[in-house]
Amino acid sequence: MDFLVMLPPILSEPLKVEKLTIGIKGLSSVLEGTKIVQLSDLHDDGLCLSSELLTQTITVSNQEKPDLVLLTGDYITREPEAIYTLAPKLKLLESRVGTYAILGNHDFCFHQAKPKVTEALTQVGIKVLWNEIISPLGDNLPIVGLADFWSREFNPEPLMDQLSPRKPCLVLSHNPDSANILQKWRVDLQLSGHTHGGQIIVPGFGPGLLLLEKIHQAIPSSLHKYLPYESYCSSIVKNWQWYQGWHNVRGNQLYVNRGLGTYFPGRFFCPPELTVITLTSY
Repeated sequence: MDFLVMLPPILSEPLKVEKLTIGIKGLSSVLEGTKIVQLSDLHDDGLCLSSELLTQTITVSNQEKPDLVLLTGDYITREPEAIYTLAPKLKLLESRVGTYAILGNHDFCFHQAKPKVTEALTQVGIKVLWNEIISPLGDNLPIVGLADFWSREFNPEPLMDQLSPRKPCLVLSHNPDSANILQKWRVDLQLSGHTHGGQIIVPGFGPGLLLLEKIHQAIPSSLHKYLPYESYCSSIVKNWQWYQGWHNVRGNQLYVNRGLGTYFPGRFFCPPELTVITLTSY
């Protein structure tokens, strides 16, 4: 997610810990009760994320004693050098089997960011997945980490075709729009971010950006060029119905984290999020 204007946020909100239990069909009995922490969209550039919020988030995550920590992208905003300050702090995240990460659009599209972000996270013991399958929880629950949806290397088919449809799996994909394509395969849980939860929520309506999207659809296309900000907002995601929280996408489960970072003008009714997911069988 990005904006044309980057200014210090004028309003943030306290961290909210979202706790939920998600049923996984055929989950191995040895994985019953597995606890996963998800963090997303930190945008640690000196403006979008306070050191106090990050410290609090890491402390709360460690207090949860998770089995696994999963990071779903956008660690930087524009300058990749920021990752060298953030990565040592993320090293403090504790879990039974480690911390794993995918990259978001900001982590590969600015100033050769991808190798720098990957290197910095790797150096502190965080495994970065870019079109890769891993099994830190055992062979009974593989985890697929995809390239960012907007990159030329987003190609889930070779990976997903390796997996048995009789076995559950988790998929990490920064942009929730990828859930449309992933409907072709069994995805017991997809973890995404990117939307910042809409960041500004209009009570009784939903994300303010969705309101801009409806305006975009209502006005003649000949006028779009006169509303560049509004047109830009409409391109962040196509599926605003998945702007945050849990969703059933034709049998596949999708969870969209609201993220930690905050863009101008700030967060309204959309607090930064740490997600704690407990897996159960059904």
